Formats: sequence, structure tokens, C-alpha cells
Amino acid sequence: MTESPLPQRPITVMAVDDHALMRSGIATVVDAEPDLRMVAEAGNGLDALARFRQHQPDVTLMDLRMRDMDGIEAMAAIRREFPDARIVILTTFPGDFQAARAMKAGASGYLLKGLLRTELVDTIRGVHAGRLMVPPEIESAIAEHANTRTLSLRETQVLRLVATGLANREVAEHLSLTEETVKVHIRTILGKLSAKDRTHAVTIAIKRGIIEL
Repeated sequence: MTESPLPQRPITVMAVDDHALMRSGIATVVDAEPDLRMVAEAGNGLDALARFRQHQPDVTLMDLRMRDMDGIEAMAAIRREFPDARIVILTTFPGDFQAARAMKAGASGYLLKGLLRTELVDTIRGVHAGRLMVPPEIESAIAEHANTRTLSLRETQVLRLVATGLANREVAEHLSLTEETVKVHIRTILGKLSAKDRTHAVTIAIKRGIIEL
């Protein structure tokens, strides 16, 4: 008599997002698949670490933007304790900057929230199988800007203030800098982003996910 094969253990999943409705939507998609099982949810990065310790899911879906710490910081905290953790960053931002940052920090995947219904299940299965799962358009954007210089923290602060409509003098006052130093930062920003002027630099930075309004 031939023995029946043992049933395959489902892929366990944890969802981390500060919106309960998003977590609920992810759970609905995951639990509809016979080979997937939602085992934990968390509403912030600190809770995510505690829940990961408890459940050690096969795949974690991590929101990029959360109030206490962002998803990449939460992922780094988990991976310090669990280096083999497989984590997919979820975001509404299609730019290359945050995606490259996530990959550098050890993300196993990067998925736009607008693609959750069509790509989520395949992304979970792919990551569990050991593949790096990144949408082709984001992969192309990362490759396009791979050799460009990134903005420093100070340059990013300057550009965020410029994006709010502040003049150089006002930016200088906010950051306790001289106006000439702000002008130097802006010239450097324009060069790094290949921007024609301040407005163009802000547009590029928003598109790439370097800043947000």
C-alpha cells in the first residue's frame, strides 16, 4: 500500500501596518490561499519585533511608513536578532530611493500597495522560495540611478524646507545655518539630482521618494 504524502506546511505570514484596515485586507488575501496562513499582525515597528520573536513567520509584510519607526528601521531591528528573516517592504511610493535603501538593508522584496491584489500572493511565495521580489519598473529605476550620488542628511533637510516654499534665508534660520551655506547646499543638490532649478529638484526628489510633501 502506497503511503499518502504528508501535507505541506503552509507559509506563515505576519503583516505590519499602522492601519488596521490594511492589515485586514492583507489577511483576507493571505487566508484565501490554502498554502498561506496569517499568524500575526502588528501596528508599529516595536510591536513587530515582539510579534516576530513570538511567531517567527516565514514571510513578514512590512509597511514602509509608520509613526514610531519606519519599516526599514523595524526590519533592521528584526534582522539583527533573526538574520534569515524574509521581509517584504510595502509602500505607496514608486520611487527608487526607498527601494534601494530597503534592498541595502536586507529586504527580500519590495511591493507597491496598489499591486497587493494582483502581486501579493506571488511575492510571498517567491520570497519564501528564496527569490528577490521587486517590481520590474522599480528594478529599472534602481538601476538607472545606481551610479548617482545620494543626498546627505543635511541636503535632504534643506530640500524638504525648500519644498515647503521657504526662501534661502528662511531655510537658513530653520537649520541655524548661514544663507551662503544654504546656497552651497542647493547648488550641490542641483548637481546630484541633475536638476535645472529648485522647483525641478523638488519634483525629482518627490518622484524618486527622497522627500514627500
